[in-house]
Amino acid sequence: MKWSPGHVKCVDVANVDAILKMAWFSCTLALISSMPCSHSLVSWRTHHNWRFAYQVRSPPSSRVFSLSGNPPPDVSCTSGHLNTRLLGVGSCVPDVELTNSDLAEVVDTSDKWIMQRTGISQRNVMSPTQSLRDIASGAAVNALQSAGIEPSEVDLVILATSSPDDLFGDASAVAARVGASAAVAFDLTAACSGFLFAVVTGAQYLQTGTYSTALIIGADALSRWVDWSDRNTCVLFGDGAGAIVLQKGNEPGILGFELKSNGRDHEHLCLAYSGRDNVLDTSRKHRLTRGTYSPVSMNGREVYKFATREVPVVIEHALRNAGITAQQIDWLLLHQANIRIIETVADRLGLSHTKIISNLSEHGNTSAGSIPLALDTAVKSGQVQPGDIIACAGFGAGLTWGAAIFRWD
Repeated sequence: MKWSPGHVKCVDVANVDAILKMAWFSCTLALISSMPCSHSLVSWRTHHNWRFAYQVRSPPSSRVFSLSGNPPPDVSCTSGHLNTRLLGVGSCVPDVELTNSDLAEVVDTSDKWIMQRTGISQRNVMSPTQSLRDIASGAAVNALQSAGIEPSEVDLVILATSSPDDLFGDASAVAARVGASAAVAFDLTAACSGFLFAVVTGAQYLQTGTYSTALIIGADALSRWVDWSDRNTCVLFGDGAGAIVLQKGNEPGILGFELKSNGRDHEHLCLAYSGRDNVLDTSRKHRLTRGTYSPVSMNGREVYKFATREVPVVIEHALRNAGITAQQIDWLLLHQANIRIIETVADRLGLSHTKIISNLSEHGNTSAGSIPLALDTAVKSGQVQPGDIIACAGFGAGLTWGAAIFRWD
């Protein structure tokens, strides 16, 4: 190891189990250099704007620490193999179907216009009597049954959602509903990338041995937050949930991944806070805000350019971390946002459209629910078989995007 207050060359750690040692090492460097820091597995910065990064090379796996004065524009986290088994998958959608023809009665559009631009024919939306917890719990129960796992065996529940019933979070309530009484549960918000981020997060808890069985759920109800007079957004979104069961294993189930974010472009896709004035009847008339949110806002052109530019690249990086090529994968599973985006990404990776997994036509964009919902359809239909290698990518608000290469168990 070579180091100085201005530059740490590198330290290789051959074993994933040494993550705790890596955290200790980072704090030691901060103390030696008299630089205040707050640490995480992805990166941490000092007041000198130096960046401490955690990176993984292609197999055989090794960890690299670096400290430099020119941090990259995007925050990222990359890694190789995670010994996690993907045991079962399930999904759940609301009963109410909303077709393109239905929407043509509300806004200036047509079935042909929507199909040509998005590939969506219909979507499911929640009725006033349904909740996000209903569909999230339904997907979770179906995934546990598919995996042959009892709820009492689950010790970690992560719910990826941007539209909870309770702003404080729904994961604990969902865990209680399905009977995972021994599990720690929390929500994770990364919009349409949320499920992929949650899978990687859960898998790392399993890799370190902290937990042994994880239930990862992606669920959203964006019909609550859509402006139904805006034909550019209301035709896209539906409600739905999907879930997957992960278990610590002896062989790699997640072969490689890469996660990224770029907050500078967050305004291209957002569901923004829009508080109303609330004046307290005090002697000084304190002015506060009463919370509410604006409808989903999207710059479709910019989101399309972002997705078709960045998603192929992040998949290639994940493939490199996994030590395989695009031609070795069996299936391409992307966030179900727009068929033109999905097909363009496949083309840029040199993949046949026959390798695409999609149920976009039936369900539309269900945000964090879209990837597991599509996977469930593919597994139940026999399209995906045990041992198949799937390249999976999510992308959306934040902006966030990422990819993981996994082997279906």
